[in-house]
Amino acid sequence: MLDSFFGLFSHDLAIDLGTANTLVLVRGKGIVIREPSCVARQKKTKRILAIGTEAKKMLGKTPGTIEAFRPMRDGVIADFDAVEAMLTFYIKKVHESPGKFSWIPQVPRPRVVIGIPSGVTEVERRAVQEAALAAGARQAYLIEEPMAAAIGAGLPIENPGGSLICDIGGGTTEIAVISLGGIVVSKCLRIAGDEMDETIVSFCRLKYSLLIGEVTAEEVKIQIGSAFSQTNQHEKGDEQTVIRGRDLETGLPKSVKLNGSEIREALSPVLNQITDAISEVVEETPPELVGDLMERGLCLAGGGALLSGIDRLISQETKMPVWRAEDPQTAVVKGCGKVLDNESLLEKVRVTGGLR
Repeated sequence: MLDSFFGLFSHDLAIDLGTANTLVLVRGKGIVIREPSCVARQKKTKRILAIGTEAKKMLGKTPGTIEAFRPMRDGVIADFDAVEAMLTFYIKKVHESPGKFSWIPQVPRPRVVIGIPSGVTEVERRAVQEAALAAGARQAYLIEEPMAAAIGAGLPIENPGGSLICDIGGGTTEIAVISLGGIVVSKCLRIAGDEMDETIVSFCRLKYSLLIGEVTAEEVKIQIGSAFSQTNQHEKGDEQTVIRGRDLETGLPKSVKLNGSEIREALSPVLNQITDAISEVVEETPPELVGDLMERGLCLAGGGALLSGIDRLISQETKMPVWRAEDPQTAVVKGCGKVLDNESLLEKVRVTGGLR
């Protein structure tokens, strides 16, 4: 009875609570929020000053009284209070627009489906669920990110044939073989976009004695980063960019020109670990499903799938066809949204054993 009452005033939500970005999808409306997973707050009082894009602008630039940080690390909650504040902010933001009951003071109590990494512990699962419930959700369901990404990418997950998905996010890389609505083999690497940024920071420090921040490193990766040596001069590979940082020898500002081949060299250790993990998952896959994987290929999702040439690199290393999902960054939240519309599928794929 209460569920149907609150349902009149609340939108059902799908949330991709990512290490780098948080996406919120409203049932029947599509994606309404796409913001960085960043929070800025006062150190002493813990008062929240900014969330999302505004908080990301403060990263690495705050005075001693303010801290700007990402409350999610490696796909799990690193700061419970900050995640709760972030979820509360987004849930309220979604329900701000006036609707047919705008004359009644709204207390949003939505049903929420959240994507979580497949390799998290029971404690980490409960933390995500408790944060959602504390933020105002009346029900919080969890589904594993590779399953959500596969549903969002349109893979036939309920068919007897196998589907291979690789979701490269900010904190984790999820690789899974899915068949008959369940995960047959999976691997969760806590190596992804953040580690790519860190390798660029290390590369600049070792080669040029230049200290740069992770925000700068991320911009370099997006601008000229690539995973595969390109032959077409119009593609990324020989592009150049100028970065500015602090000279470690003199302590003074310094500018350095980087090119695409240097960034590719810096990223190669992380990319090799991802391709090795994909090969391991294929090795553990039952022989009957390997034929399906060869036929359907590997589907890439997540922000890391946007790295230029990563599909060619993985295809070369695994000897399999590789393709990107349409809009890879939104695959997980779209999958969570599709599950909201299908109660039987939700019961089949949701992670059990947590709070309800």
